[in-house]
Amino acid sequence: METKLRVVVAGPDGRMGRELLRVAAEDADIAVVGLLGFPGGPGAGLPYAGSERAFAHLPVSPTGADLPPFDALVDFTHPGAVAAHGALVAARNAAWVLGTTGLDESCNAVVDETARSCAVVASGNFSVGIGALLELCAGVAAMLGLDADCEIIETHHSRKKDAPSGTARMLGEAIAKVRGQQLGEVARHGRQGFIGERPRPEIGFHAIRGGDVVGEHTVLFAWPGERIELTHRASDRGIFARGALRAARWTLGRGPGRYGLSDVLGPE
Repeated sequence: METKLRVVVAGPDGRMGRELLRVAAEDADIAVVGLLGFPGGPGAGLPYAGSERAFAHLPVSPTGADLPPFDALVDFTHPGAVAAHGALVAARNAAWVLGTTGLDESCNAVVDETARSCAVVASGNFSVGIGALLELCAGVAAMLGLDADCEIIETHHSRKKDAPSGTARMLGEAIAKVRGQQLGEVARHGRQGFIGERPRPEIGFHAIRGGDVVGEHTVLFAWPGERIELTHRASDRGIFARGALRAARWTLGRGPGRYGLSDVLGPE
């Protein structure tokens, strides 16, 4: 009998934490062996209070020090937890599947340092459809180059805290890379006032927030007389949970390094 992948879920009472537990409960290859609370956050140290009864017996560890051995930490929490969670997986020699968005330079430095000793899969999105959209956008951008204007429009629920979304950033990075650009130099976030003509090299970002939208991303390529629009719509948060658990399984036997969605979805 094959050994199950031992997983710790961070932020079990969050939107993605609850979804991860729901999906994991239906996956015969996954064993959730622990729950990790946001450092200093509500629920840490208490019995799990979420709706997935299969894990009601597990307490929420406040630091991870009392967690049993595990193979992978799956983490969709908060940038403020990155340092503590990076130190935890490094100390446990475990893999880290990181879906937290809004990471700044200091967070990315922690991720890079952790990846020197552990397998880290960090992505702003873990859906298969977004993996396909990234490839499509890179292909179109490579074909059109700077002849086409590029705009990225993303829509999410009203409770999302960061903008633009991590997925929008991933799309922008993929497009900028094949166009020979540095995204930080050409990104334009919204427009207001008398701004003049649009510089052709810009990559525009526009964030819409409202209701309970799980996630929508449209990439627009436009040039005189024509335009291409590529759109991905997520209607079920479970796609991200399934993708993250797929990434966790993918880390088994992997050496240290910082990996992305394309590594998980690409050929072996």
